[in-house]
This record gives sequence, C-alpha cells and structure tokens, in this order.
Amino acid sequence: MRPGGRKEDEHRPVKMTTKYLKYAEGSVLIEVGDTKVICSASVEDSVPGWLRGEGQGWITAEYSLLPRSTQTRSAREVTRGRIGGRTHEIQRLIGRSLRAVVDLEALGERTIWMDCDVLQADGGTRTAAITGAFVALAEALSRLKDQGRLQRNPVKDFVAASSVGLRQGREILDLAYEEDVDADVDMNVVMTGNKELVEIQGTAEKSTFSREKLDRMLELAEKGMEYLFSVQQEALGPLADEIRVKKQKKLVLATHNEGKVKELQEILGHLPLDICSLKDYPQVPPVEETGNTFEENAVLKAETISRLTGEMALADDSGLEVAFLDGKPGVYSARFAGPGATDEQNNALLLELMKEVPVARRNARFVCSIALAVPGAQTRTVTGTCEGKIATSPRGSGGFGYDPLFISQEEGKTFAQLALEDKNRISHRGRALEKTRVVLEELIKEEG
Repeated sequence: MRPGGRKEDEHRPVKMTTKYLKYAEGSVLIEVGDTKVICSASVEDSVPGWLRGEGQGWITAEYSLLPRSTQTRSAREVTRGRIGGRTHEIQRLIGRSLRAVVDLEALGERTIWMDCDVLQADGGTRTAAITGAFVALAEALSRLKDQGRLQRNPVKDFVAASSVGLRQGREILDLAYEEDVDADVDMNVVMTGNKELVEIQGTAEKSTFSREKLDRMLELAEKGMEYLFSVQQEALGPLADEIRVKKQKKLVLATHNEGKVKELQEILGHLPLDICSLKDYPQVPPVEETGNTFEENAVLKAETISRLTGEMALADDSGLEVAFLDGKPGVYSARFAGPGATDEQNNALLLELMKEVPVARRNARFVCSIALAVPGAQTRTVTGTCEGKIATSPRGSGGFGYDPLFISQEEGKTFAQLALEDKNRISHRGRALEKTRVVLEELIKEEG
C-alpha cells in the first residue's frame, strides 16, 4: 500500500469549495489531499496590445506559493525581485490548459486573469491549480453571460490535470510529496473532458521508461481524470450543464493513398473533426468503382464506407481527361495501363499515346468529384476542375499520379513542380475540397 493506504490507481480525495472569495468573479478552494490552492478569476475589459482589434480574448495565469505552504519557509518571489523559472513554467501551463477549452472569439476582447495561490503544498500543486482554476473560470464566464456581456458560455469542454509516475517499479496515480521526491518517473498530464490531451510533462528522474509503461501511465491518468471531472461537475452544479462536452465527429477518408490523405488533412485539418483514413479500418474491403462518372464513383465509395464504419465518410474520384484522347483516361485514370498499374506505368502509356501530338492539341483537365456521406442524411456532392496541358516528359519530383505530366494553365508548371500549398490552391481537388469545407462547416454549425 502507498502512504495513506491508497491503491496504485487511487486518487487522493478532492474537495472544492466554490465562491470562496467575496469579490472575484469566480473562485474556488481546491483541496487535493493535503494540498490546498485558492483559484480566482478576474475579468478585465481589455486585451494585451498584440491582440487589440483581433476580436478575441485572452486567458492568462499567475501562480505563487505562500511562504509557509511548504515544509520550510520560502521567501516571496516579489522580495527576490524576479519570478523563478518554475513559477513561469507553471503559469504558462495553467494559461495554455484553460485556453484549450475556451472559444476565445466568443469571449470577445477581454482578459481573464487566473490567480492560483498555494496555501499548502503536498505534491501536485500545478495539477490542482489547473483543475481548480477551470471551475473558477467557468463560474466567471457564467456570470458574464448572466450579466448579458456574453451571448453564450464560451467554455467548450472540461479540463483537468493530474500526476502519474513510476515508483519502486509500479505505476501510480496522483503523487503526494513523499512519492514525488522519490519517484523514478514523474509525469503531469492535462486532459479535456473529451479525453483529448493538452499537455504531457514526463521526466525520467531516476530511470528511463518504455513506451509500454508510458501507455499504462496515460491510461492511469485517464482514470484519474474521470474522477476529477466528476468532482468539477458536482462543484459547478447546474452550471455544468452549460458546458457542452462535444465528442469530435469522425470523418473517414475513403482512401489508402497517402498522397491524398496528406492533401485532405492539409485542407480540412482546421475543422473540429477526427480525420482518419482506411488504413485505420483494415477490415473494410476495397470498394469496386463501377460508376460511369467521377461523381457516381465518389458516391458509391462514400456511402459504402459510411455504412461499413458507421461514421461520416468522404470519398473522391478524380482523374485526368485529355481532349486528344476523347476524355480518356477519365474514370480509368488510376488503372489506365491496366489493373494494378503504377503511376509510372500510367504516365508512360499516356506519353506514348501523345508522343506525336503538338503542343496546341495537348489540352487536358483534372476533374475531382467529392461525396460526403453522413449516416441518416442525404449524401452531398461537389466537383472541382483545373485546366492545363500534357507535358512531353515528366517534370518535378513532388505530387503523385499524373502530377509530373500535367502543366497547370495558371502556374505554367506541372503539379509535381509546385509546393503542396500552391498546388492545393489551384488544383481540382483543392477547389472541390474548398466547396466540401463549406459543406462541412455548415453541417457542424447545424449540429451545434
């Protein structure tokens, strides 16, 4: 048994007393075992100079240890004339953790100052400060909403923090001071209510640790978070219902092609979606493309993948249409040189068929149709195109497929010669994805 009789996966008792200070917009006394921290939130109707006019707010923190919060007296940092490195680090960590779960645009041009003052330290003061500060912050933002200064509560999720570590060969949760100073590995974990990680601070104090042990410690931390979130919710009472814990919707990209996945994630990565590909679903069989058009194939793939995974699925069918070849290879672009053909084989066949064709007759265009299949809703489709010509030989080392042969009309270079950012801006897929992005944003907004 651990000091205090706790099991390895048992957190110290946590108690929160809200509205602890008379004047602060939000405040809480958090007690984690013998560690005690007062967290308060103060609202200031201005932002740092570098944020003025940006239409968003800021959350920052100050942290301090009272002189006799520890076993021996520590001088106040103000008397030393400077803030210590540890204090600086903790203040920044608290600010980052809270900003991760707040819509700063919805906050408006305001600064929320979080003051976290340690009355008594017995290990885990920074994690207690984050966990308690969230409750004080939620109280303050709810007060602003009740006063009509905010249209809605900008808190998007819960956030809490706890420590895990290795001591005497065992993974343990929530280290008290006696364990902290003797730990082989000490790690602080900050996590949202949606089980998303904000920060991991792990150090091999006495010995290194394996990936397997890291995974076990993170699992232990997640168990501790569940307890902390329940304490936060109890402390906030009905206010907890205002905080919408949103599960990120999953979007499955119906492809194994790493080039496509990279492009798609580049363009859609800013959306609040868990984006994955068919590599994450090895049990899903290939979908045979039997459609006569790009749109038919995209719809077929998206709806099949959505049905098999139960998630939103995004599929595209794209290819090259060459005017001299009456629109070929078209829907057969990926298998132009036969089933299982490589990009090099497809390009070689195209060059062979076009070897006597003059520049004036080498017009071509890339076409991309994208289908978004959503369980229980109608499938939506968009199409993008890009005009150009076929080169007489491959140019450039980037891209994939026919990129080394397709000269963009706008850039005068092949897709393989363009940086990914430039290619995405003008490509058929980039244009179709821009339309898809609008569709996804509308869908996310509709579902609140």
